[in-house]
Amino acid sequence: MRALLLQAAALLLTLLLRQALHGLAGIVLAPLPMTLLQGLIAALLSHRFGLARWWLPIQFLFPVAALLVNALHLPPLIFLAGFVFFLLLFWSTFRTQVPYYPSRASTWRAVDALLPRDGAPEAPLRIIDIGSGFGGFVLSMAGRRPQASLTGIEIAPLPWLVSRLRALFHGAGEGGRARFILGDYTRLDFAEYDVVFAYLSPAAMTALWNKARAEMRPGSLLLSYEFPIEGAAPDIEVNASNKGAILYGWRI
Repeated sequence: MRALLLQAAALLLTLLLRQALHGLAGIVLAPLPMTLLQGLIAALLSHRFGLARWWLPIQFLFPVAALLVNALHLPPLIFLAGFVFFLLLFWSTFRTQVPYYPSRASTWRAVDALLPRDGAPEAPLRIIDIGSGFGGFVLSMAGRRPQASLTGIEIAPLPWLVSRLRALFHGAGEGGRARFILGDYTRLDFAEYDVVFAYLSPAAMTALWNKARAEMRPGSLLLSYEFPIEGAAPDIEVNASNKGAILYGWRI
């Protein structure tokens, strides 16, 4: 939202500068120089107001990209379809600060190696993936641990729907070894699970830690791929990727 507002402010400033140049010097800016000027102003404003560094090239190139796409005269329906698709994929990322970014099979193997073997059928190991995306972790663990109870919760409708369909296709859904919930994990009670696995973002880790300490039962395990918790030394650190990403664990 801040990026959008700063881009709008850059557009307004660019229009004012164009009017000033035309009125004072008779200079008329062509569309391309105007978009370059708007992008430069947007990037400067983004830097001034503390947006992450990776926003700067996006802000600079956005007006030029908009100009070039507009020159293609594409049907408006394409833009509507794109908006709906990305809305269903990312949903409330602007609020949660947790983008869609899937974990890898190497991470799932690392998690499996850390966990105790499945308990008795009447007391299965209960594992949940918060922010489960397209269901890869849950379905992989369901195949590795047939006695475990596997749950994934996802706030975005499109990944959740795909997860449900994948579970049904693999015979793991509707009473099978895996289930997927559409919703916000902050409304769950972590006391219902033995293992909580998270691949979120640095912005969400403090709140996750506070919830885990308040709700998780003694002996349960909180796992976070790639992102540590500030001020909470992990009990477990495992290299879970050939790129050096770490799987962190905290025993509650």
